[in-house]
This record gives sequence, structure tokens and C-alpha cells, in this order.
Amino acid sequence: MATQLKSGTNEYGIKSEYGHFIGGEWISSDSGKTIDLINPATGAVLTKIQAGNAKDIQRAVAAAKAAFPKWADSSAAERQEILIEVARRLKARHQHYATLETLNNGKPIRESMHFDMPQAIGQFELFAGAAYGLHGQTMDYPDAVGIVHREPLGVCAQIIPWNVPMLMMACKIAPALASGNTVVLKPAETVCLSVIEFFVEMADLLPPGVINVVTGYGADVGEALVTHEDVRKVAFTGSVGTARRIMQYASTNIIPQTLELGGKSAHIVCADADIDAAVESATMSTVLNKGEVCLAGSRLFLHESIQDEFLAKFKVALEGIRQGDPLDFATQLGAQASQMQMDKVISYLELATEEGANVLTGGSRNDKLADGNFIRPTVFTNVNNSMRIAREEIFGPVTSVISWKDEDDMMKVANDTNYGLAGGIWTRDIARAHRMARKLETGTVWINRYYNLKANMPLGGYKQSGFGREFSHEVLNHYTQTKSVVVNLQEGRTGMFDQ
Repeated sequence: MATQLKSGTNEYGIKSEYGHFIGGEWISSDSGKTIDLINPATGAVLTKIQAGNAKDIQRAVAAAKAAFPKWADSSAAERQEILIEVARRLKARHQHYATLETLNNGKPIRESMHFDMPQAIGQFELFAGAAYGLHGQTMDYPDAVGIVHREPLGVCAQIIPWNVPMLMMACKIAPALASGNTVVLKPAETVCLSVIEFFVEMADLLPPGVINVVTGYGADVGEALVTHEDVRKVAFTGSVGTARRIMQYASTNIIPQTLELGGKSAHIVCADADIDAAVESATMSTVLNKGEVCLAGSRLFLHESIQDEFLAKFKVALEGIRQGDPLDFATQLGAQASQMQMDKVISYLELATEEGANVLTGGSRNDKLADGNFIRPTVFTNVNNSMRIAREEIFGPVTSVISWKDEDDMMKVANDTNYGLAGGIWTRDIARAHRMARKLETGTVWINRYYNLKANMPLGGYKQSGFGREFSHEVLNHYTQTKSVVVNLQEGRTGMFDQ
């Protein structure tokens, strides 16, 4: 039964408390406990969300299971229209959602407005048309017709991270809905304000139970969700450590998973590169979303012949980055998303110098912005690939520079990582570009422009960066299952047992 939640909103339209969204209703948690959502730039409390538990998960999965038969039988036209209307509403209020994303995550409003929201809207537009594209196939035989149907899986558990919540929500919700599945979504407990507000506005579009949102700590709701006997698939984006637990949970009922995990991507600059353009990309890779991006090219491989010129320009570019109030459109670098994340990044800054790396620029917290979780954009030189700062995902505005001379040797080092999510190559030699791209052990390679994200290009990882692909129609294979039907056309007995 729904429990009355606190009412009232502030100047940004934020409610004082948000419930779980289960079966089309906003309800309080069984635990009776809440979690504060914090503005990482000021430390102020923005609102409260529910601290969910296993009983909340049971209610949410039951609602999703009950809604599945009717939703699975809905027409492609119905599902398409809903996804199109979601995109329309997001466009109409994109600044509102971008503001909430910035308030809760600390990223600059210019990024929320011009990257996060367009990308999120694009996912709903992309998969709106996919509802009609989901079809099976027929195969003709002399004595039969073979039919292969593609059917939705059922209740899907989706667990998203705190770094780009609106985009992560969109890239999971959109294909699941287009395929006829129902969803229980678990957003990050530290950053999820924009996602919850999204469902406040979209609730009237969705039949009750088609999407359910349960907030809370991973330890309290994650295992209960993924091990539930009625969950048929899990999609997770986050850390490798959590993914290992997710895989163990999923083995309980042998359900499929798509996992998009960490990265330590190689950003390679060759001797013939357009240095100014490459510096711009390296700058963006360092500061975009405060470096809290799994795709970040955090290992910068510079050919020794251009290294000095590149680093001189790179230093100037990063020291010119404007850091401050994330809601100011002039701000280019915001605050780390939480105190915990800032502390983690600072620990790596200290470790780097202990390992023998040199600070080209940055290397510390921004003391001029001491009220928030602000770290200066940082570049380390004199780095080798055995250092922890070159092997472990820092998830902050930190880039490590590795010098190279021989292409074959450099490619071995670039691939000497547990990760394989993305990579970048800068060269004017098209043959070299193709050759190196094929050799990189990574799911995405950008040539002559980093973060060159394009609609319907599959995104996913090699090695410990996960498996499965998202952001493209390829993901529909992960949200459907195939059924083979053979229709016999031969009349009468086969005679196979005749003497």
C-alpha cells in the first residue's frame, strides 16, 4: 500500500522526498529509511530518496511480472509512439533535466545540456523505430517451412551508475521497452535525481508496472533483484568488482547479462598527427564529466618526436580550463560526484608521485573551491605501464603520459591492460590508422577525434571491460530470445518404422 510522502518543492522543482516507483505508484520503502542526495559542488542536501530493501524488490518484480503479458503483446505502433513521446518530452524540458543532472552530479551545465541530454534523447529516438524492426525470419525447405520468432525475455533488472545517469537510463530502458520487456531499474544511490524526476513526468505514458524504480544501496537491493526467480535478464554498468558479484548473483537462476564496465583506454598520438586537434581531444578526454567516464583516454601515448610540443600545448590548455560553479555556463570542469570519489582520486594523485611520476600540471584539490569536491585537471609524465596509475581506473580528471618510439612495441604496451573499452589514434596515414585500429584490443576506436560518438554504433568492451553491446540495434539481441517453429508440409506418414 502506498504511504504518504513528504510534499513541497524548491526553486528547481525538486520535491523534498521521492518514493520508489512501483506499479505506477510512488511509495515509501519497507525499511522506513531514506538517503540524502547531495550537491557535490556545495555539500547541500538536495532531496531524500528511499533506502530500499528486498521486500521493495519483491513488490517491484511482482508488478513488472504482472505487466509483462500485456506489454509483450502490445503492437509495435504502441511501443513506438510511447518512445517517441518520451523523446518529445525530454526535448521540451531538456534544460530542466540537465539542471538536475548538474545539481546532483557536479558536472558543468554545458555538458549536461549539450552532451548528456542529446545523447539520452537520441537513444529513445533510435529505438522508437526498432519496435517495427524486431522480426524473425522464414526458411523454406522442400517439405517444410521454418519460422524463427523473436520474443521478449520478461522482467529485466537494470542497474545504472552515477556518472551519466540520464544517458545510462535511456540506453537501457529504450531497447528493453522496444523489445516488449518490463523493467525493474536500480539507479545509483548517490546520483539519481534526474532519473527519478524523469519518471515523475513519464508515469502517465507507461502502463503500470512496465517500468519500476527501486532506490537504495547496492548491498540491500542488488542481490535481491538479480537473484529473484522471476527476473529473466540483467543489464549492468559499473565497476569490475561489482560486476563479479552481479555475475555470481545471475548464476543463481542462469540468466543472461550485459555488462559495461571500466576502462583504461589508450589515446595514441603519432608523429604525423594534427597536434592542435589532438591536444583539444586530450583536454576533453581529461576533463569531460570530470574524468568520470569509463571511455576516457586516460593513458596518453605520445610519440617522442612530438612529445615536447604536445605537452607544452596540453599544459596551457588544461591550465586555461575554467573550474567553478557547475550551473555557470562558463564552467568547463565541475566537482567530483561525491566525497568518496574525490577522496579516491586524491589517493591516486598521492600514489602517482610515490611511484615516481612527475606532475606536469594540477595534482591536487582546488583549494579555491574548498566547499565542493573540486580537483584540478592533472597530467602525469614519466609514467610507465607498470604503475598503478597506468593500470587502475582513477575516474577523475587525470591523464598519464607514456612516451613511445616504435609502433610494434607501443601497441604491445597499449594492449597490456585488463581493460578494452575504447581507444583513440591520431595520424594522417590512413593505412597506419586502420592497421593500429585492428590491433587495438578494444570495443571502440576513434581515429582523429576522441569521443566521436555516433548513433547506432555498438559500444561495449573486450576483456574485463565487459560483454554485450549497447547504444545500437545490436543490443536488441540481448533483450530478445529466439524460438524456432517448423511447419510440416508433407502429407501422411513418413514410413520411417515400416518393415
